[in-house]
Amino acid sequence: MQNRNLAFVLAFFAAFIYGISFTISKDVMPLYIKPYGFILLRVSGALLLFWAVSFTIPYEKIELIDFKKIILASIFGVGLNMLTFFKGLSLTTPINGAVMMITSPILVMLFSYMILKEAMNKRKITGVVLGLVGASLLIVLGKHAQVNAPNIKFGNFLVFVNAASYSLYLIIAKGLLHKYHPIHFAKWMYLFGLFWVFPFGIQQVMEVNWEVLPTIAFLKIGFVVVFTTFITYLFNILALRRLKPTTLSVFIYLQPLVATIYAIMVGSDGLNWIKIIASLFIFTGIYLVSFRKAQV
Repeated sequence: MQNRNLAFVLAFFAAFIYGISFTISKDVMPLYIKPYGFILLRVSGALLLFWAVSFTIPYEKIELIDFKKIILASIFGVGLNMLTFFKGLSLTTPINGAVMMITSPILVMLFSYMILKEAMNKRKITGVVLGLVGASLLIVLGKHAQVNAPNIKFGNFLVFVNAASYSLYLIIAKGLLHKYHPIHFAKWMYLFGLFWVFPFGIQQVMEVNWEVLPTIAFLKIGFVVVFTTFITYLFNILALRRLKPTTLSVFIYLQPLVATIYAIMVGSDGLNWIKIIASLFIFTGIYLVSFRKAQV
């Protein structure tokens, strides 16, 4: 029980960090660095941190057959996940991005049914439909709310793809985390993940004028690399060892709340009726799909 409570605490702090990262990330891209270049910095930094920490724990040999699963996890948990998220966030607003991300618990339930053959009753199916209606509202009816959001509809769509990718990652990673230490799993996942993001990001990293980059930009980039990537992934994979994917995904619900409060406080975003109505659809769907699961 104590370990399970610790898993809830870790999941809470990971969701909190993600929530404020929506706005922090948009403060530096694409103004100082373009999205794919930012991803390459993020993955490279986290990769170095995970490998450095791995030398402080006992060595584990990964079975050859499990490398196939780790490669899949790197595609959905690092490559496709980050590429669509950062590109989408550069095109949409922080609150829109956060609201799109909370479709992930619904998608986790849907993929669990399709892949793990978990049962879905009428309540869960209704929740899936309502949640996807809410996500569709943001994609189709998203308005241009600010200068730094050049294509909200496409940006919302990309963040939705990110949510689907992350949902598949949770299901793939669950079994591996029972077999291997989370640090060893993460170091290999990020190593393979680097291959997916390197071709997209290397040119954009080289375009950055590091000499004129302000200190605040360095600090915010460092925050995303250390906290939003290394710390949150570490917290989530530790929590996933004790919690079901559907239970862990419930903590994504905190992200739009944190993102909204932080974004409004710093004046980088605002609310409108489309966001409110879409959020109501999504939260209703989430409640129907996952509420009982979150209590298990």
